[in-house]
Amino acid sequence: MALFPQSALNPGVRKREVFGWAMYDFANSGYTTVVLTAVFNAYFVGVVAKGADWATLAWTLVVGASSAIVMLTMPAIGAFADLRAAKKRLLAITTFGCVVATLALAATGPGDLWLAALAIVVSNTFYSYGESLTAAFLPELARRDAMGTVSGWGWSFGYFGGMLSLGLSLGYVLWAQGRGLPATEFVPVTMAITAGVYGVASLATFALLRERAVPQARGDGDAGVGAALRRLAATFRHARGYRDFMWLLACSTSYQAGIAVVIALAAVYAEQVLGFKQTDTMALIFMVNIAAALGAFGFGYAQDRMGHKAALGATLVGWIVMTALAALATGAPLFWVAAVIAGLCMGSSQSAGRAMAGLFAPPEQRAEFFGLWTFAVRLAAIVGPVTYGIVTLLTAGNHRLAIVSTAVFFVAGLLLLVPIDIARGQRAAQAGEARGRG
Repeated sequence: MALFPQSALNPGVRKREVFGWAMYDFANSGYTTVVLTAVFNAYFVGVVAKGADWATLAWTLVVGASSAIVMLTMPAIGAFADLRAAKKRLLAITTFGCVVATLALAATGPGDLWLAALAIVVSNTFYSYGESLTAAFLPELARRDAMGTVSGWGWSFGYFGGMLSLGLSLGYVLWAQGRGLPATEFVPVTMAITAGVYGVASLATFALLRERAVPQARGDGDAGVGAALRRLAATFRHARGYRDFMWLLACSTSYQAGIAVVIALAAVYAEQVLGFKQTDTMALIFMVNIAAALGAFGFGYAQDRMGHKAALGATLVGWIVMTALAALATGAPLFWVAAVIAGLCMGSSQSAGRAMAGLFAPPEQRAEFFGLWTFAVRLAAIVGPVTYGIVTLLTAGNHRLAIVSTAVFFVAGLLLLVPIDIARGQRAAQAGEARGRG
């Protein structure tokens, strides 16, 4: 059996186009890996905020602010993209915005709190827009019975992009530390490396990926912001008909809150609790990315065979085990085990959620529905890290108790997964398509 079968793709879709689509996952993964997970979060807490008691909470609030912006705007942007058939054009704008704002992080140092906060808010907002817009291409490329497989291709390939950015950054950090340079000298260079990889790798996406959607508006009056908001309101009026999609949004909000903690605070936890150095943390995140790539790729195939719901449920159980091990770890070995489990679960659970959203999205409302999915993910990115930050603030910096509290999000996600009926959700999507044509 072919590893990348043509039969997984919709008629007329070529593998080179799927490669172009997957290259966007490759391009933007370095941002989350280096900026949010491995380097800049700890730099923000320890250097920019000078290790103040409120520094961890400040970081979570900054990340939360960007997520709030995305929550309030992305569903309408998605509806606008559907009406205008403008996913690819909007993707180009958001990519440019994220790359420029990431470069701005290179100008931050001790005490530059407002500049760092502004650059994180802007870069993470544009990153999130791009993540949603590129996800909306998935149902155009993959057959319904292979949605998990193709989603897994992109998500797993994306982690190699994260490893490229992280590997180049780690190499430079080791070189700089060998010459006695401080973090204020080498962290800015890692931001430039990340922005460069993002910008260059995304060019393949814009060269190879086609915009198959057609404009749905009959004139300019039917394609503006007002029309997008009216369409979004109509979707909410029909929400009862999309009950499984709504359950998926609730489930995603819960378990993605836990994932957001791992992404935003893993490096902080490793350094504050276990005494990891920056190079140790970067090596750890590199291993997490390898595990995540394997998890996303393998679970993509498994998801289409064992069922989307069962596959996602299995990963949520893995997340609960991971949080227990991280809380119990008193040294590096057990924490490394927890990190590998986190990687395996991270790639597979995020890919599974994207595939399920694709199954439940009516063809003429794909960007809109993925905008709503992004709403859930960004809400999670506020709730999870801010909860963690509040727990550390109220417990005088008890990161172990904060990581234990994270397990609640995965348990709740598992419970919210139970009511989802995949077949019923697909039927609702088909009914929505019929309403759109009617």
